[in-house]
Amino acid sequence: MAAQPSREGPRVNEEIDVPNVRLIDGEGTQVGVVTTRAAIQAAMDAGLDLVEVSPNVDPPVCKLLDYGRFKYQAQKKANEARKKQKIVEIKEIKMRPTIDIHDYGVKMKAVQRFFEEGDKVKVTIRFRGRELAHQELGMKLLERVQVDTATAAKVEQWPKMEGRQMTMVMAPK
Repeated sequence: MAAQPSREGPRVNEEIDVPNVRLIDGEGTQVGVVTTRAAIQAAMDAGLDLVEVSPNVDPPVCKLLDYGRFKYQAQKKANEARKKQKIVEIKEIKMRPTIDIHDYGVKMKAVQRFFEEGDKVKVTIRFRGRELAHQELGMKLLERVQVDTATAAKVEQWPKMEGRQMTMVMAPK
């Protein structure tokens, strides 16, 4: 007899190859330890499947249930868990060291919204031409951003220069 290809999920009916199993019937009451043959016969009589729910104990625990419905419920539970998962994105806000007060306010509203959504924010300050000689202006601006968002976020990566731009990464608290 050729070996059956292994598949995902619990073993069902004839795939259970142990001599005895601890049986739980369709209503959830424990029947006790019975032979695998008797458990499979009980499943057939009830019009259900014998599903191995806990294979790592001695004897394995098997339950009488509708396997198709069991798989469907497990898939629904997995989809629900996947739906609730939050993928943290890194949003980027770009500024110049000579940003105007109103423009700064607009950028800070966007930053606050990103933090409320649970995303990280990368604040980038671009230097052009002679601005590169005044990097302290960029550093002051990033310190201002840090102070203005202190209640909602913490600095994850402190400001550093990368070529012509200074960056700082912040994460929501």
